[in-house]
Amino acid sequence: MWQRSPSDGKMAGETPESSGTSLLHDAAATASKHRHFLKDVIFHGKFQLLNCLTPEENTGCQHGLYFQDGERRVDYILTYHIKKPSSSRSNRQSSRFTDNAFTRSLRRGTARLGRAPPPQPRGDPEVASQDHSMDYHEDDKRLRREEFEGNLRDMGLELEKDEDTKTPGVGFVKIHAPWHVLCREAEFMKLKMPTKKVYEVKQSTGVGAKINTLVNKATEPLHPNVEDNRTQNVKHLSYMFSREKQHLFDLSDRDSFFDSKTRASIVFEVLKRTKCTKAKYSMGLTSLLGSGVYTDAYPLHDGDVDGENVEPNDRKLLYEEWASYSVFYKYQPIGLVRKYFGEKIGLYFAWLGLYTQMLIPASLVGVIVFLYGCATVDDNIPSMEICHPKNTITMCPLCDRACSYWKLKEACGTARASHLFDNPATVFFSIFMALWAAMFMEHWKRRQMRLNYEWDLTGFEEEEEELKDHPRAEYELRVMQKSLKKEHKTQKPTEIAEETTNKWKQTVQSAMAGLKLTEKEKLTCRDRLPAYMTNVVMMLLMIGVTFAIVFGVILYRISTKAALHMSNNPTTRSNVRLTVKTTAAIINLVVILILDEVYGAVARWLTVLEVPKTDKSFEERLIFKTFILKFVNAFTPIIYIAFFRGRLVGRPGSYLYVFESYRMEECAHGGCLMELCIQLSITMLGKQLIQNNLFEIGIPKLKKLIRYIKSKRRSFQEEEREKKLQRYETDHFLEPFAGLTPEYMEMIIQFGFVTLFVASFPLAPLFALLNNIIEIRLDAKKFVAELRRPVAARAKDIGIWYNLLRAVAKVAVIINAFVISFTSDFIPRLVYQYMYSLDGSMHGFVNHTLSYFNVSDFQNGKEPMDALHLGYQVEMCRYKDYREPPWSNTPYVISKEFWAVLAARLAFVIVFQNVVMLMSDIVDWLIPDIPKDISLQIHKEKILMVELFMKEEQGKMQFIDSMTPCGGKENRNNHAPIARSRSIPHTHSHTHANNI
Repeated sequence: MWQRSPSDGKMAGETPESSGTSLLHDAAATASKHRHFLKDVIFHGKFQLLNCLTPEENTGCQHGLYFQDGERRVDYILTYHIKKPSSSRSNRQSSRFTDNAFTRSLRRGTARLGRAPPPQPRGDPEVASQDHSMDYHEDDKRLRREEFEGNLRDMGLELEKDEDTKTPGVGFVKIHAPWHVLCREAEFMKLKMPTKKVYEVKQSTGVGAKINTLVNKATEPLHPNVEDNRTQNVKHLSYMFSREKQHLFDLSDRDSFFDSKTRASIVFEVLKRTKCTKAKYSMGLTSLLGSGVYTDAYPLHDGDVDGENVEPNDRKLLYEEWASYSVFYKYQPIGLVRKYFGEKIGLYFAWLGLYTQMLIPASLVGVIVFLYGCATVDDNIPSMEICHPKNTITMCPLCDRACSYWKLKEACGTARASHLFDNPATVFFSIFMALWAAMFMEHWKRRQMRLNYEWDLTGFEEEEEELKDHPRAEYELRVMQKSLKKEHKTQKPTEIAEETTNKWKQTVQSAMAGLKLTEKEKLTCRDRLPAYMTNVVMMLLMIGVTFAIVFGVILYRISTKAALHMSNNPTTRSNVRLTVKTTAAIINLVVILILDEVYGAVARWLTVLEVPKTDKSFEERLIFKTFILKFVNAFTPIIYIAFFRGRLVGRPGSYLYVFESYRMEECAHGGCLMELCIQLSITMLGKQLIQNNLFEIGIPKLKKLIRYIKSKRRSFQEEEREKKLQRYETDHFLEPFAGLTPEYMEMIIQFGFVTLFVASFPLAPLFALLNNIIEIRLDAKKFVAELRRPVAARAKDIGIWYNLLRAVAKVAVIINAFVISFTSDFIPRLVYQYMYSLDGSMHGFVNHTLSYFNVSDFQNGKEPMDALHLGYQVEMCRYKDYREPPWSNTPYVISKEFWAVLAARLAFVIVFQNVVMLMSDIVDWLIPDIPKDISLQIHKEKILMVELFMKEEQGKMQFIDSMTPCGGKENRNNHAPIARSRSIPHTHSHTHANNI
């Protein structure tokens, strides 16, 4: 609710004739504010004097966690910039410090009324003008702070300033929410709090319960030593907090009833709701932070994580049992994470933990598939035929001029390596991973429902809908600008001329008028049309940049391959393919890492242009744009290798050229699956090691170091100062929390690597598992020790990320079907074995897939320079394709075998896609979204809540009957029922007053 400042008076309706009266109102209001300011100075001075008399008060306030009295807890911190005086101005500083808001208002007022201002001390005019300019901005910010802080006090919050800190140039405002404010805001926010009523959680019985008991005993060493993580047999019945029903809650210890996470979120809601009319367009904390009135706003951590004589706290416990690499094998204390950081962050780590657990069976199956390929490589007939010493098949050159003819047996190593990833087991693994993704989704929905029950989020939908309608500060700013623009168009020129004579009055009038019009106005699609057009153009441009870079890497591979083939070094010529593949994959990785950062910034800029109304809308639009750009960036090179490379090549004598000189690249004889595997492994491992781990460790530490350097803290003083810094000063140097979008995004991209092309890289789940084991502890350490404590946010699910996961899982089925069908040789082998093989075996498969080419049909200037490279004249060479031989009636035309294989490939895609999706739907249907025991417990809670309120109503009625005279009872029975209905509320309010 917007509160009007006393200094506003009747400014919105002021006329030119009432300017003098307005000035007096302004001066009186400012004087009243100054009296409050003097009271605060005296109040704080008393505490500082008390602190000087009793030095042990510093230990009592626990290093900045409490006010100077050692009793009121610091719930939130606001920081602002302090202008330090220079030596040349030190003599004038003392007099300027006493120049308060009241005297400045009178000085400005006398100037407006045509009176001469009081005489100023003489000095250098140039220095005085600079000082006046700087002081004007600083005074303006200070006036805004005073008004905002006065409004916070009107809302019931208690403030304490600290400018005498060891952090130069930074002042701190400590905010404490007293009990009545906490109760009021908890009721407004509909917070569910535990009541006195305790009920027993029934444990399931039967064979399943016995198995769970055995599993829990076996995994006991894997559980962290945290009370919140242990299974409890009793649970407090929770109900939305109400001041009228305080007797339902256990308020014996008011200090711990609202924990530090809840207190910080309550204060943050008050800060968002409090307005400042002198701020930019009468906005709240967001605009004050944006305009530099305040520099930072954050809640405090509970204490230190290490050091001597550190008192036990939740942060220290999380650091020891969660954020340490020595406990990587243990489960996460999700309950304590939620208690300290809130439900939204707790859900992220719960999802990440479940995803990591589900990767264990996928990794085992992937390793088994890979080992199967290793075990059967010597029994693979096509690779045996390629590697046979008597194999004399001569292949056509791989490039123009520089390359010569070569023997097929030279591709022996590539053929054997391809079998490791291109074997019948990969088809089974693709089906398994599709079902695994479906089971992972269902398992997470069940886990999410269990957490909603344990965290009392089962009735969260209504409150969440209300939060969706809360407008963002930027949206209100744009609406106000639109409103003021409309109002300005309807004004008369005389009114505009009058307003320009008084800019301060114009600002206040505009703010007041804007606030009235904001409720009626809203941004339409027409207002956002330029932003939408910019979004479409920029998104297409960024995707085009990705395609252009992929095309550039293609040109690099083509030109490098031709250059290396012309080398005089035989070792270089023999390793051309491996060199080109590896270097191109590394270049792709570097480009992907750079563009990821660029695309993240572009997506945020485009989302800001759209001006979404709510924070939820802003977050969802940002996530969607970032996902599209980063997904295209990461997977475009892989999609090119899987589905396009080697398809648009042509044939010997009629190759396809780029820029009339670069011949399109071909796949190796074993197919493009091996190259796809190399690209996948380098990209996936590189992103995980460099971007996800190295950047997450190095960048926060680097920013923290820069913040230390900016604060002019020398290295030899750092350790000594760190011991003396207050808690709010230490947290000031931590990195601000930037949201969970980067954390989710890297996991979604990893999920794509695990599922989309798993047919070509069965070891992807294993690499993802190893990364996530480190990632969990790395993120935990970052949240606990490297970041400021985020404001706790309630959420009952992971939001749009679940929809993205489902979309990736569905697309993975289609992509794997195409990889198996078109990229691997699985379908051509099946077609040959069942249609063309004489004995039903794979003997002769290699020869069946090779076509003939007469070397006399080469184009002029395209034949190899060293035609006698093999020691004899070559008349016929072979190339991999299904085409008619040169001696047929239709030479080099696509043969009927090609169409048979293509039909089989398309049929396989259709059958594979429908069968796997049907099996996934069956898995979804078989596994219920809500566990049965949770459903029963939720139903039991509803019954107990009804019984609790029925007993309360019965107790009230008995009390009413006992307080009513005997005659009144007969009268109540003889009169109409409405008489009783009218008398009960009066008696109820009287009873409620007595209870209070």
